[in-house]
Amino acid sequence: MNTWVFIFMMVVLKLPILALFGIVWWAIKQKPEEAEDASGNGGSLRPLDPHPRSPLPRAPRRGPHGDPASPAPDRMRVTTSHQHDRA
Repeated sequence: MNTWVFIFMMVVLKLPILALFGIVWWAIKQKPEEAEDASGNGGSLRPLDPHPRSPLPRAPRRGPHGDPASPAPDRMRVTTSHQHDRA
């Protein structure tokens, strides 16, 4: 029985590796496709979008010297009904 397992492992499971080598060899031997002549094939030279988009406006500055942003608002503590009953 061990002989058949050995034969199976050494022969049958090597077939995907041989197929991989065959595909790689076939890909290497292929000749590159010829590029078609681009003159007179009916293509258009116009851009797809005729109106270029303008850039977005800049964010406003804060003061004449770029003052820092205003501070965050005060935070509020929210209590639930259980905490309110205990206090």
